[in-house]
Amino acid sequence: MTSINLPNPDRSITPYQLTGEPLPFIRHKASDFSRIAYAAAHVVADPLANNDPWLTPAIDWATTLKFRHRLWDLGLGVAEAMDTAQRGMGLTWTDAQELIRRSQAEARTRDDSLIAYGAGTDHLAPGPYVTIDQIIRAYEEQVGFVEKEGGRVILMASRALAASAKSPDDYIRVYGHILQQVRQPVIMHWLGEMFDPALQGYWGNIDHDVAMDTCLDLIAANADKVDGIKISLLSAEKEIAMRRRLPASVKMYTGDDFNYADLIAGDDQGYSHALLGIFDAVAPAASAGLAALGRGNTNEFFDLLEPTVPLSRHIFAAPTRFYKTGVVFLAYLNGLQDHFQMIGGQQSARSVQHLAELFRLADKARVLGDPDEAVKRMNAVLNVNSVLA
Repeated sequence: MTSINLPNPDRSITPYQLTGEPLPFIRHKASDFSRIAYAAAHVVADPLANNDPWLTPAIDWATTLKFRHRLWDLGLGVAEAMDTAQRGMGLTWTDAQELIRRSQAEARTRDDSLIAYGAGTDHLAPGPYVTIDQIIRAYEEQVGFVEKEGGRVILMASRALAASAKSPDDYIRVYGHILQQVRQPVIMHWLGEMFDPALQGYWGNIDHDVAMDTCLDLIAANADKVDGIKISLLSAEKEIAMRRRLPASVKMYTGDDFNYADLIAGDDQGYSHALLGIFDAVAPAASAGLAALGRGNTNEFFDLLEPTVPLSRHIFAAPTRFYKTGVVFLAYLNGLQDHFQMIGGQQSARSVQHLAELFRLADKARVLGDPDEAVKRMNAVLNVNSVLA
């Protein structure tokens, strides 16, 4: 059996015996699933580019796009140019435009490519002099670009709006204006402050329950323009409460990387679809679990998905905004990219201790596709950080 020496919280280094039987890669179609499931996909950095990593993103386009095809092969949709792709955290709007163009071109080569694209205001720097009209124009620019490329819109939260809005009415004005212009129903995205501190007080109130009332009023007034809403508040209770109050035509897409298994399975009053960053990292388990649920086998669904939840909670642990590091690290361990580098140098955002525990949990979740190769790659990271065992 495969083993590796890993550091422990007490600074000791001891052998860890891998026990997880890797889940096989089994192709599925989205039609095999009884839920719509998007994986928010990461971008792969180009480690050999002659650039300043903190200032100028360099993207390995071939590997980035190959990863999208892998998600489609598993029956998952791609939520493109989202925060998992380091949107606004290394990936600029200019880079996002190129990513959207390239991904849409790849999507056109297939008849099974479910994909939607983030549109926000991240090219507009937040500040005290930014007006609501400027925010509307910024949204119009990005939504217009996605629609011109033939893509479907995920309407992302706006840091500029969070900084400039004086009341819930400003949110109603901005979103109402944009929703009335879109060509097809959008997926709205309520990203909590645990993912992005600049979004605290979104919808005009720091109390999520009060903010939810504003958001629901907006959706009810524009239900024909809203396919669904993804909320990322890391609270199953709040998601369920909102899910039960949505218009019948509007879907809930869980963005809860702590409680997704239960939320997707649902209850006698409904269920959530999925738009999750963790599905990038655990795609084979997500695909197999959703296929089991599609066959009506709820027990198998939980057998496959529940072991991934402790891994996800670790990857998304506070500060939650650094979760991208864990997602990319798993892609590296699984041979889906040849290096552990990220745009903006974000590979440094988590400690060696964090990565060691991630390795253990990934083994238990059965998402290390080739354990021997994963050990080799983990050892390389330990060695470069002078953790020699």
